[in-house]
Amino acid sequence: MTEERIILGIDPGTTIMGFGLIKVVGKQMEFLQMNELILTKYSDHYVKLKLIFERTVELIDTYHPDEIAIEAPFFGKNVQSMLKLGRAQGVAMAAGLSREVPITEYLPKKIKMAITGNGNASKEQVAKMLQSLLKLKSLPKNLDSTDGLAAAVCHYYNTGKKVSSNNYSGWESFVKQNEKRIKK
Repeated sequence: MTEERIILGIDPGTTIMGFGLIKVVGKQMEFLQMNELILTKYSDHYVKLKLIFERTVELIDTYHPDEIAIEAPFFGKNVQSMLKLGRAQGVAMAAGLSREVPITEYLPKKIKMAITGNGNASKEQVAKMLQSLLKLKSLPKNLDSTDGLAAAVCHYYNTGKKVSSNNYSGWESFVKQNEKRIKK
């Protein structure tokens, strides 16, 4: 019997959350879906976080992914943006953990490297390579959904390899890997 698994990739954001799903059958990748959650019409940051959580849970309950790959926030100069992005990532992770779906984080450069062979590739280069790899007929206008899809494909390529990314299979493993960050 051929092993089958589904990977949900998420590019968290408080303006647009991109996501993509692939199915892996044996050693073959198959495109399932990509889309985005557009949050620009909401001004309340907490409402945005609630919607990210709810949409992630809805994706999990609909597609039953075996694993989640999420893009880790990169370090920018704007502290407020970093804080908001970290919160968006956190609620997406909490949604996965609430359904006990293992999560792996990947740095943007690692994702770009896995897809294109170049850690400094543009969003457009990543999208074009995904279009070729997964035989997509067209690409979306916004490339946030292809960024989410790229996280899923990166995870597929890194499965079974020792990765330096963080892996969480539930709250317990998250706490164990982050003991220094937890106040007692």
